[in-house]
Amino acid sequence: MSRDDDVRISGENDSVSKAASVLEQMQQKLRRQDWLTVEDVGSAIAHVTHQARGPSGNGEIDVFSKGAVKPKTAGQKRYVEAMLKHDLTFCVGPAGTGKTYLAVAVAASMLKTGQVKRLVLARPAVEAGERLGFLPGDLQAKVNPYLRPLFDALHDMIDVEQMKRFMLNDVIEVAPLAFMRGRTLHDSAIILDEAQNTTPSQMLMFLTRLGHDSKMIVTGDKTQIDLPPNQESGLEDALERLQDVKGIAAVELEKGDIVRHKLVQNIVSAYERSQGRGL
Repeated sequence: MSRDDDVRISGENDSVSKAASVLEQMQQKLRRQDWLTVEDVGSAIAHVTHQARGPSGNGEIDVFSKGAVKPKTAGQKRYVEAMLKHDLTFCVGPAGTGKTYLAVAVAASMLKTGQVKRLVLARPAVEAGERLGFLPGDLQAKVNPYLRPLFDALHDMIDVEQMKRFMLNDVIEVAPLAFMRGRTLHDSAIILDEAQNTTPSQMLMFLTRLGHDSKMIVTGDKTQIDLPPNQESGLEDALERLQDVKGIAAVELEKGDIVRHKLVQNIVSAYERSQGRGL
């Protein structure tokens, strides 16, 4: 019931709480814009419904084409829970631990349930120890090799035709990190992959893109830094600077969280032993 500028909600406690949360979501929108669209109202309802439902007991993430993605280790489950609870999550760990895959799954789930309106996925365009030279084609053709892992994860979550529509309508954007400069991203799930290859200034630039009602996930592997030897990694720098900042989660995955071919875990262990001997 509405009277003058007051709104009174009556009913069961749970229903009243949900309705109040929906109104609060819409008020937050109105602080940034002078109107509400039908989509804004639907997004607020979906957001509150998803929060009330929460993640399933086994940690399954509802995505578009697969139906659900499930964390396979205790570390991965802790990572998913951190992403759901925090607006900014850092995740570091060796290759094969699902850092990028689970981040994309959570972002796709948020898009599906209406919690965000866009997915923005970025990567620094740093060559992994080899010179690629002057690649042929336009700008998109030149940067696609760097962004391929993000596309691979997205294609597992969203069918091809829907992916094309999302890309065409700018619902999903996959771009080099440099394209993030000067932007503020509201109502978005934003992922920075291979963050160990950012500089501290690039990392600061990226983190300050976070807008209202957005979620940001930063992933990287501190053992695979491809920057020049005298250049500090923006990921390591950020983890040190932000360790005491409330509202930020930092999750570290380990060899036991590797879910690729069983040999990958053995390979990672062998390289760690060699590095320990100074080889």
